[in-house]
Amino acid sequence: MTPARLPLRIVSWLLPFIVLAPAPRVPAAVHLGNGIKIGEVDQTSAIIWVRLTAAAERRPDGPSFGPLDDHLPAGRSIGEMRDSLPGVPGSVRVRLLPPDGSSILTPWQPVDPTRDHTARIHLRDLRPATRYSLTVEGRAPGANAPEASLEGSFVTLAPQDADAPVRFAVISCHDFPRRDDTTRGHRIYRSIADIAPAFLIHTGDIVYYDKPAPYARDATLARYKWNRLFSLPYERDFYRNHAAWFIKDDHDTLRDDCWPGMRYGNLTWEEGLAIFREQVPVGPSPFRTFRHGRHLQIWLVEGREYRSANDTPDGPDKTIWGPAQKQWLFRSMRSSDATFRILVSPTPLVGPDRPNKSDNHANAGFRHEGAEVRAFLASLGNAFVICGDRHWQYASRDTDTGLREYACGPGTDAHAGGFSEDWRTPAHRFLRIGGGFLTVEVTTADNQPRIIFRHHDVAGTVVFEDRPQG
Repeated sequence: MTPARLPLRIVSWLLPFIVLAPAPRVPAAVHLGNGIKIGEVDQTSAIIWVRLTAAAERRPDGPSFGPLDDHLPAGRSIGEMRDSLPGVPGSVRVRLLPPDGSSILTPWQPVDPTRDHTARIHLRDLRPATRYSLTVEGRAPGANAPEASLEGSFVTLAPQDADAPVRFAVISCHDFPRRDDTTRGHRIYRSIADIAPAFLIHTGDIVYYDKPAPYARDATLARYKWNRLFSLPYERDFYRNHAAWFIKDDHDTLRDDCWPGMRYGNLTWEEGLAIFREQVPVGPSPFRTFRHGRHLQIWLVEGREYRSANDTPDGPDKTIWGPAQKQWLFRSMRSSDATFRILVSPTPLVGPDRPNKSDNHANAGFRHEGAEVRAFLASLGNAFVICGDRHWQYASRDTDTGLREYACGPGTDAHAGGFSEDWRTPAHRFLRIGGGFLTVEVTTADNQPRIIFRHHDVAGTVVFEDRPQG
């Protein structure tokens, strides 16, 4: 008797012993392999950056770029290369969870395939001084339900009339080949997270187009460097749980010491600006200011888009910031009633820097504007400068004006160099050739606001502390 003709009573008796094979699991079509970035957070708004990826992790195999490579190997696509993480089409949304237990769901928004499959979701009508949890969700075209999700959190800034203490961190100079944990990324992110800053400021040189393996001389390789860096676990874990403000500098715009109109291989100036804006959550203006409570206001300046060529003879018309930005800065800093005013610059204003450089306000090439800016800032009282770009840590005080500047240092010890502790000058109050970061704390105990600057090594240990008293 064939199985098809078995009596019904026998079939019923056999059913409990029949093991059905599970249906094959369909792999998710979209992932969030680059995590999320939470940017431009103020008292009432934030920008959530999302990128949909073809895999949850960067590619662990495939051909690697060599030290001299500046283009894809013949016949290869970028997705075949080791450490690549291609983007995919789809849409994203945010489920925002305020502390009162409510839930706010944004509409589905498509990622932009012309912008590396990224999207920015603007959150508005937030409450000041509030911790928000969120879940970012992604789905493939035509899907009805989310296929990928990632949780995060951030804190909005304190109201401008609040007597609010705060601590934030500042970093600079990252590079995938010089990371200090080859598997997880840059150790400073774990160290900074342990300090629990209200927000982070990245002063630029987030990636290095003009450093090897590969040299990013076109838009495809430039995006490859961004995707590779932000696939690292330390980076992903940090940025999904901390608000961040991003500034660009030369290496993440085009190449070393660049200015408008230049190009790097096939990578044009316009492409460099556009790729930076697509890869981080920034607003429409590259220069901006924000306030945290009564005591702290911060200005972020733009040092590439408006500058004169470095080889232009110095004089009153030679500029790094451009007339419009400088007028905005001087006007808004004068009108601020914050107890402490901090200017964060991608490049130094005080230094001292190496004599062979001609790219910043601490160099002879921009001596005229540098003297003007230092005198202005020193005249304000309780105004300070924090800078990135230099691959060493320092605290200095201008010998002419008394203006204080703090350089946060590079992201790893392997990235440190270019200066020597033997070159210490009377301006230096602290000098260290090493990687790490800077934290700034404003305290309000006993109704007496105070500001504290601390340099940390990559493990988070404090290596220098400064408590300026006017």
